Amino acid sequence: MSGDSVEHASARIIEGYAHGGTDLAADEVWAVEAHLETCRECRDRLSAAVGAGVPAVAALVGSVWSGLEPQLAATAPMPRGRRWSGRLSRWMTPTMVPWLAMAVAVTLLALLLDLGDSGSGSGSGSGDVSLVLLLAPVLPVLGVAASWSRGLDPAYELTASVPRAGLQLVLRRTASVLGVVVPALLVGGWVTGVMVAQWLLPCLAFTATTLALGGVVGVTRAAVALAAVWAAVVVAPTLAAGRTALVLRADGLPVWGLLLVLGVGVVIARRGAYSVLGAHR
Repeated sequence: MSGDSVEHASARIIEGYAHGGTDLAADEVWAVEAHLETCRECRDRLSAAVGAGVPAVAALVGSVWSGLEPQLAATAPMPRGRRWSGRLSRWMTPTMVPWLAMAVAVTLLALLLDLGDSGSGSGSGSGDVSLVLLLAPVLPVLGVAASWSRGLDPAYELTASVPRAGLQLVLRRTASVLGVVVPALLVGGWVTGVMVAQWLLPCLAFTATTLALGGVVGVTRAAVALAAVWAAVVVAPTLAAGRTALVLRADGLPVWGLLLVLGVGVVIARRGAYSVLGAHR
């Protein structure tokens, strides 16, 4: 794409897209479709190209529009609440709500169990296991997995195939999950006296690693696999031993910081992989 202050689609891409996009690469088709959503000038150029080069398509569009125009003129404007719901749908889907509610409920349950152990006199020393700390890394991961689940989202195919269903949409849904889970963990960590960095760094690093691995095997598969590994390697041995695992102590924070940086780096380096439908499986 070229231009002065604003980049526009080249004449080759506009002509190719007007003829069905068969001569364009897949990433060029995705890019031009996303660009057309916000660029009126390129939409006008596309319309002119269709009218000049594909008159049959122009005639079909004209006939369809002539039939729809009276109905659209009589349609009532969208209520303000519906518009707000439409903006919210850019960040999350209705299927995410019960999973996010479950994540918050699990956090509160873990907090209550931590407080119950402390109040019963079992001790709150450094050797005790904090369930809030133990579950912090995987709670947002499960929400991210639910946001891309083919079986849970009835509009999955439609959502995953739109031009903006790349990294931008993945990050939006991830941010919406973190926006709900992190405040709940913040309250739980504050009440139980767990240092913020001690649960926040594993939480963010696990999420970044899920997205990085998701660019290869799919976000949902990556989330489920990492959660299963965490449960087998950390959760089960920690509960059996009755003391906090080394990876969740303050000594392990530099490792989590490194994992976070690596995960973010991989996501940025492979950002084009999230525009592929398979990356959302």
